[in-house]
Amino acid sequence: MIGRRRGPDEAEREAGWRRPDASMSLLSDLFAGKLLDPGYAEAAARRAADGGTRARAGRLRGSGTLAVLVAIGVLIAAAGAQVRRGEPVAAKERARLIDQIHARTGETDALQRRLGRLRADTGRERAAALARSAAGRRVRQDLAAQAAAAAAEPAAGRGLVVTVDDAPGTGGDRAGASGGRVYDQDLQVLVNGLWAAGATAIGINGRRLTPVTAIRTAGEAILVDYRALSGPYEVTALGDPDRMRSAFTGSAADRRLRALEDRYGLRYGTRRTSGARLPAAGALRLRYAAPAPGAGG
Repeated sequence: MIGRRRGPDEAEREAGWRRPDASMSLLSDLFAGKLLDPGYAEAAARRAADGGTRARAGRLRGSGTLAVLVAIGVLIAAAGAQVRRGEPVAAKERARLIDQIHARTGETDALQRRLGRLRADTGRERAAALARSAAGRRVRQDLAAQAAAAAAEPAAGRGLVVTVDDAPGTGGDRAGASGGRVYDQDLQVLVNGLWAAGATAIGINGRRLTPVTAIRTAGEAILVDYRALSGPYEVTALGDPDRMRSAFTGSAADRRLRALEDRYGLRYGTRRTSGARLPAAGALRLRYAAPAPGAGG
């Protein structure tokens, strides 16, 4: 009896024989584009879906950023337009305030000149009344000495003129060139040095100084007796110019100004004058008064 003829695969299975490339079936599947496990396909699909979601979210974020930038641009443009519209109004208001300052300053100066004329008339009348007796003449001499000490009368004569000014190129940059500025303490030291050198009367830019004159600063302005002055500052000191120059040279005030000149470029110079004139100072306001020692009555 002839049995059924077996094929090669069946014979191999019966003999326990396997293909030599059976262990490389994974590589064969990969090269063939097949996946070993359906889980890999699911994971790849999830990654693809997540990528699309992130892309959509990125596009939304980009759109939101663009909208914010556009809104900021619109706000900046609106603010700029508002500032441009407000500039003429601010300029007009500033010009109006400046005109008011000039007007009030002019009125004050006119009143000061009138006060000077009235004081001169009063002085002449008083001198004429005191000249009628010997006692009156002695009183007049005492009053003249006291008036000179209190800067209540005009003064004229020889003297020194000390000029100080900001360093060249200082301009309005107070923070960048503060060392090249003239400050109130510089003028205070200068005035005290001239008094110590023998000055009999001192004025700054035509403003007569008294024993109680204040030299202060307000913002960027120097105030002398509460009146704003601007540079260059000319400090006129009446007295013997040779004696004052000799006493002032090398003093603490002179050394200070020389150091500022050398280090910061502050302008500083001294010259003699033969015909300086200083007006009388403003009327003093007495805050306290007491009888002089030994005064009768």
